[in-house]
Amino acid sequence: MSTTSALPLRPRPTGRVLADLLPAGSVTRARSRDAALVLGGAALTGIAAQLAVPVPGSPVPVTGQTFAALTVGIALGARRGALALSLYAVAGVCGMPWFAEGLSGAATPTLGYVVGLVLAAAVVGGLARRGGDRSPLATAGVMALGSVCVYAVGVPYLALSLHLPLDRALAVGAAPYLVGDALKAALAMGVIPAVWRRVGDAGTDDRR
Repeated sequence: MSTTSALPLRPRPTGRVLADLLPAGSVTRARSRDAALVLGGAALTGIAAQLAVPVPGSPVPVTGQTFAALTVGIALGARRGALALSLYAVAGVCGMPWFAEGLSGAATPTLGYVVGLVLAAAVVGGLARRGGDRSPLATAGVMALGSVCVYAVGVPYLALSLHLPLDRALAVGAAPYLVGDALKAALAMGVIPAVWRRVGDAGTDDRR
């Protein structure tokens, strides 16, 4: 058996994400579509961030923000997903009260998680374009990697902002949320591949 045949679960590059299935008959319409997707992705993340539950002993609440951001990245692809989350971050820093619990500005110690969302959207969007959202196991892996990206920026920023040792920052800024991350990954692995199965992979390759 060849090495290639021994890896049947490896995602096949497809060059497509779910947003590419939306019709765009011309360059102008495609740009309008992409602008609407970016705005919608930022708004969805801002709305989901308001679904917040405080965690005792931690400045980081449980929210729908991460799930929304990763879903936006997977659905829109790396470029549009990163733009959507960048818009979300910049607007929030400039005063839009749509960070978790209605916060805004650059002074919050959880701003690192918001920056991490931009990185995560780009990473999961790139993997989705390579077929990483087509099967349940692959989708769960993509979601898990996206969460790692968020923590990789958010936890060190939290430690610096609150003058905490890194192990303490991990204890209050990551450990309480791992079960929730697993539940989000389970939800995504049930929904996103099912959407692909329903809509199929019709249309032309659109690398946006």
